[in-house]
Amino acid sequence: MTNLIANSLSFSYGEESVLKDISLELQAGTLTALVGPNGAGKSTLLRLLQGQSLPHRGEIFLDKIPLRKNRHTVALMPQRSSINWDFPITVEELVALGQINIAKQSCCEIEASLQRVGLSALAKKRLDALSGGQQQRALLAKTLAQNASIFLLDEPCAALDPPSRVQFLSIIRQLADAGLTVMVSSHDWGQALNAYDKVITLDQTVLAFGTPEEVRSKLESINSMGNHCCG
Repeated sequence: MTNLIANSLSFSYGEESVLKDISLELQAGTLTALVGPNGAGKSTLLRLLQGQSLPHRGEIFLDKIPLRKNRHTVALMPQRSSINWDFPITVEELVALGQINIAKQSCCEIEASLQRVGLSALAKKRLDALSGGQQQRALLAKTLAQNASIFLLDEPCAALDPPSRVQFLSIIRQLADAGLTVMVSSHDWGQALNAYDKVITLDQTVLAFGTPEEVRSKLESINSMGNHCCG
């Protein structure tokens, strides 16, 4: 079991600073929500934590090992808008793409990933024949097939209807309970956050990090101070 640790990360696009002095720790076997408004830097942070982008300052470790030496331990599930759902492949073929960079590919791993998300019966279905919730679970299965232990999910519940969202959250809760580490980026500031072990609120820097109750208390304190100063 591996902890992912980020120390003092900063990142800019040209002259535009996107992330400033980000420090956090994702503990093994926990489910963490990463919440913040559009432009807060959530997707950029996920790419840094998976190693797709390099921070301009700061370091990322898997326990005490630099991320660059063990990137396969971390898998990133992209936003659904990055996938061409009309592409003529089946669910099974999409999931197999998750193993494209794995030296020893395994049909058993593909089947296990489908079972975890409840899509074994739809393995031969084309992507364009699935509902939005089923497509999102197929994309999660593709990510799970990478055989990582830390999973970063970028807006996985966006555009899902409430029943599909509840089902998806139930699946990732089960993954965390099984010992995997899962972080989910979201715009959701509501009661849904109670389903998570930890919450990180981000707006270019970390505003609060802790249990849902601790984060709500911290944000209420920040808002109270802001209102007092402005009053």
